[in-house]
Amino acid sequence: MSDTDRLESHIAELTRQVDDLSEVVARQDTEIARLAARVDMLLRREAEREADGSGSHVYTNERPPHY
Repeated sequence: MSDTDRLESHIAELTRQVDDLSEVVARQDTEIARLAARVDMLLRREAEREADGSGSHVYTNERPPHY
């Protein structure tokens, strides 16, 4: 195999690897955007619950019901 053939083969392999990595990054970007939207929705929902006063009650210095 000549030097030119080896270089062309190496370039082809590197190009394939870059394309594969690009696809992975694109999928991760989509997943991160989806997760960020979900976190935002959950934060808004919790803020609304707190504003409505319907959030969970925090018991302080109270015995649990089973005592």
